[in-house]
Parts: sequence; structure tokens; C-alpha cells
Amino acid sequence: MYFNFKFIIMGGEGSMMAANNSLIANRSLLAKRKENKALSGSYEGVEIATFPKATEKELAVLREKLKQERRQMRMRQAYVFIGVIVLFVIFVVLLF
Repeated sequence: MYFNFKFIIMGGEGSMMAANNSLIANRSLLAKRKENKALSGSYEGVEIATFPKATEKELAVLREKLKQERRQMRMRQAYVFIGVIVLFVIFVVLLF
């Protein structure tokens, strides 16, 4: 009886070849991506923007405005939640 041990000992050549081909394809894609970068080059001519400093009074006004907006958002969320619960209760009562 003849039995070829090569297939038992040396399995997986196809998967290794596919892995190598995938690595080669990925390397070529990486090289293409690096060449065509939108922001490649020097940042020599770029000017850094300067922003004005806020005073304590302006910060306090902004803080209060943000608090009020957050409070309004929480109230809207609460109204929507309560509305959904009421609709659910009505649906359950009418269903049973």
C-alpha cells in the first residue's frame, strides 16, 4: 500500500501563498497612499491662528448660557420620555 506522507507533513501551502500575496498587495497600496497624501510636505508657510482671550465675565455669561441650554435639553428629554411612557400605558390598557 502506497501512502504519500508529503500531504500530511507539508500542509497549508495554499494558505501561506494567499497570505504572502495579501501582504504584497497591502504593501503596494500603502506605498500609493503615502505618495498621494493631501497634507504631505512642509508646514513652513502655515500661519498659526491666534484667538482672543476671554475675560472672567464673558466666561461666566457663557457658563450660564450653557447651563440654561442643558436644562432645556433635559426638560425636552423628560417630556419625550413621559410621552412615550404614557403612550405605552395607553397601548397596554387598550390591548388587554
